[in-house]
Amino acid sequence: MSDSAQPQGWATKPKDDPSVQALRAHLLENNGIKGLNIVGPKDIQEAVALFRRDGFVVVADVLDSEQTEFLASGCDQVVSEIVALDTDNKGNRGTHRYSFGGSSLTRSQLHRPEWQMLLDVPVVHQLVSAIFGSPEYSLRAASGDFCLPGAIHYQPLHSDIRDYVDAEQSPFSAFIDPTKAMTIRDLPCPYVCVNFLPQALTQLNGPTRQIPGTQNSRQPIPSLADEPEWMRLSTVCPVPAGGIMVRDVRAWHGGTPNLSDTTRSIPNLEFYAPWFHEPIVPGISYRDYKNLSEHAQKLTRFCVADSSEELITGATLRAP
Repeated sequence: MSDSAQPQGWATKPKDDPSVQALRAHLLENNGIKGLNIVGPKDIQEAVALFRRDGFVVVADVLDSEQTEFLASGCDQVVSEIVALDTDNKGNRGTHRYSFGGSSLTRSQLHRPEWQMLLDVPVVHQLVSAIFGSPEYSLRAASGDFCLPGAIHYQPLHSDIRDYVDAEQSPFSAFIDPTKAMTIRDLPCPYVCVNFLPQALTQLNGPTRQIPGTQNSRQPIPSLADEPEWMRLSTVCPVPAGGIMVRDVRAWHGGTPNLSDTTRSIPNLEFYAPWFHEPIVPGISYRDYKNLSEHAQKLTRFCVADSSEELITGATLRAP
């Protein structure tokens, strides 16, 4: 992102604050998963094995330079629209933190061509098909998140899916075992998130922290106060631009400080296993849907608005 397009940041503390400087030095020295495995786009089976072991995997060189630049430009445009509504940087995922989906009237960015491009990336289809054991999976949404420079706080560890409670508490959760014998963590992976990297992930620009092997854990997720330091430093970095991070959304993860001078964006595509489904908010108009490739149409079959409906898109700080 160019300096002229740089969104507002550092509203909480200035970057030269002693506490910020101390945290920066600590992260430069210690941040990042030691021995992070990064595989190539041809290493599908190795990627699947790492995904099953750790609950996530990083694959480099998935997008070429032109695709990466196109995606980065689209993210910058959406970031500018969202931040213009929030001059105090209060965010909607904590201060300086925003969801691309939660900041859209459709809960998705599927109406944008940059996210539509991602539907036809061959490596993603190969990997997600291998994870689910079938090519008959479907798109949930095209979303992701971003954090502004000056996001000095950690986001609490969390999981992106839970067992169904009721329509008010868990409107997007579909699994429930009335006998209480099983939870969604006892199942095969029901829901995969593929984050794309329009910029490199570094020790300082808010890399996601992932706690390996927690996708099937029934243990309580620790609060920020109880989280051990090794978990805070268990971040997915360094990773070059153009790669992807594929996540089992049940695994514990959270945002980290962005002490750089630029916004960190990780747009995503979210996929349901062939046997799993939750309510989906339409994210693409019928007209745009008909312009997609045959493969992309198949993926988005549950996300398309009816041909008689007008899809209202735009930025918001709180998705309806």
